[in-house]
Amino acid sequence: MSGGNSTPTTNPTANGNKPAVNWDQMGFRQGPGPQLGGPPKVRSKNTAGTLRRIGGYLKLQRRSLLLVILCTVIATGLTLLSPYLIGRMIDDYIVPQRYAGFTRMGMLLLGVYALGAAFTWIQQYAASSLSLNSVRDMRQDLFDQYQRLPVSFFDGRTHGELMSRATNDIANVSNTLNQTVIQLISSVLMLVGSVAMMLSLSLWMTLITVLTIPLIAYVTKKITKYTRHYFSEQQRHLGEANGYVQEIISGMKVVKVFGNEQRSIERFNEINERLRTIGIKAQSLSGSMGPMMNTMRNISFVVIAVFGGMFAYHEWITIGVILSFLNYANQFSQPINQLANQYNLFQSAVAGAERVFEVMDLEPENADEAGTKHVRLNGEVIFDQVHFGYKPDMDVLRSINLHAHPGQTIALVGPTGAGKTTVINLLTRFYEIRSGRILLDGEDIRKIDRETLRRQIGLVLQDAYVFSGTIRDNIRYGRLDATDHEVEEAARLANAEGFILKLPQGYDTPVNAEGGNLSQGQRQLLTIARAVLANPAILILDEATSSVDTRTELHIQEAMRTLMQGRTSFVIAHRLSTIREADMILVINDGQVAEQGTHDELLRQDGFYAGLYRNQFAQDQAG
Repeated sequence: MSGGNSTPTTNPTANGNKPAVNWDQMGFRQGPGPQLGGPPKVRSKNTAGTLRRIGGYLKLQRRSLLLVILCTVIATGLTLLSPYLIGRMIDDYIVPQRYAGFTRMGMLLLGVYALGAAFTWIQQYAASSLSLNSVRDMRQDLFDQYQRLPVSFFDGRTHGELMSRATNDIANVSNTLNQTVIQLISSVLMLVGSVAMMLSLSLWMTLITVLTIPLIAYVTKKITKYTRHYFSEQQRHLGEANGYVQEIISGMKVVKVFGNEQRSIERFNEINERLRTIGIKAQSLSGSMGPMMNTMRNISFVVIAVFGGMFAYHEWITIGVILSFLNYANQFSQPINQLANQYNLFQSAVAGAERVFEVMDLEPENADEAGTKHVRLNGEVIFDQVHFGYKPDMDVLRSINLHAHPGQTIALVGPTGAGKTTVINLLTRFYEIRSGRILLDGEDIRKIDRETLRRQIGLVLQDAYVFSGTIRDNIRYGRLDATDHEVEEAARLANAEGFILKLPQGYDTPVNAEGGNLSQGQRQLLTIARAVLANPAILILDEATSSVDTRTELHIQEAMRTLMQGRTSFVIAHRLSTIREADMILVINDGQVAEQGTHDELLRQDGFYAGLYRNQFAQDQAG
């Protein structure tokens, strides 16, 4: 298939003018290969900054946000009005046993409750829309950022851990936004409104009611001191568990063939136990907040009842005022209780949001400098004294020189780990060279627009990757604007039409995730057809026939010969018999070009290549 591309979008968290983020400081190791030792530890972040960025997403939903605020204000006002009306009913009608306007006051109270319920429903609906739309935008921005990050980022992270950020962490933010936005606004309004209503009734009773606030603040501070740390650790361990499950499921055949099922179970038990332990700490602290607040509220009720009875006995206040105060005391303590409980959810959401923003803050693939060119390549490739290393202190390639003319086939051979695939990574600009030059048709590769470059490079890998969809969709992935006729013509040229037409629905046959209903050879032919459709100027074949049987290999080789006609081709192969017709063979050993020439020339040199060829020939004869 041809190289992909992505177009950055404008969003509240796009890098914009933010300073570049150091990957190592963020815990994202650069470089190829799996990252051992599990995910990095989550460091304490700036809560205020995280909240501002979440607020940026909420601001994009201004209508829903304004509707939530309006409905919350009205619903809170109606809730504050009801205790006052109850007190008036007691003092004006029940105590003096005057019932002339009692029914009218009762109907007014029922109307207040009905309107409060209606506005609360609208409030909940608008809040759901607000949170889901905001999280949709956040999830989209995270996925967009995944498209912009360089290949080296994905080389250093497990897929499951990255998926956890896009699913579990985003869901955490969604659930909290759905509850917290309303609770935050209504709790603040309820606190202010309750105090105002109590002050209008009795200054001394108000002072007595708020006596419990310092105790509540002290308990809340002590508990929440630890909650954020534990919720952050919980999210980290959850990402580790997801990554391990994804890894084991993907490699289940390997696990079973080596009989390591029990070891996998034991390893997951260890990860799962760590997740359980930290989860208990986080949830137990979170759960203790509610009972603590209820205790504080009950103490407040007792204090109000005692002092209210004393004041009523001396006729300083009325019975109706006492009942109103009991209701307002409940409304006063309830928001504090809710805020305390929401704070635990809030800590979990902040931990999840920080993990999402960690990825968003990483430097995307280096932007092309101004003045890069959009050129149509002919296929001339020159490596001039190229040096490269995945780590600053370790060179993988040293002084690589090669010159491929348009239409030539260049074979790269050598031991595993010698640097063959690294040459391809540099040609596709998955990584940038450290020194030297790579010229394409005489232009420095860094002066060519990256998207334009990759659209003109066809890539057929050993691990033939196909996507869920239909056979036709998978071939069309090479050029999305291709017609059905062009797709079918590409399949014919790639020698893939034979097996496609035998499938139940032909080109419209659904393909399972990762091509589980196709053989390795069939998937490989589809990737070749994809490359044919892309019509690249430069073709890269990386061990394209190493995982198939001999009969299938003949079909694939025939398809590759068709694909390679008129294109500059780079072929990586362990089977030296497949590259005898190459125009030039480069033998790479220990990061350097050890030998180069045609097949016959290298055999006459009787060097490293000749030894490799004779050993493989002897093994084939013995087989």
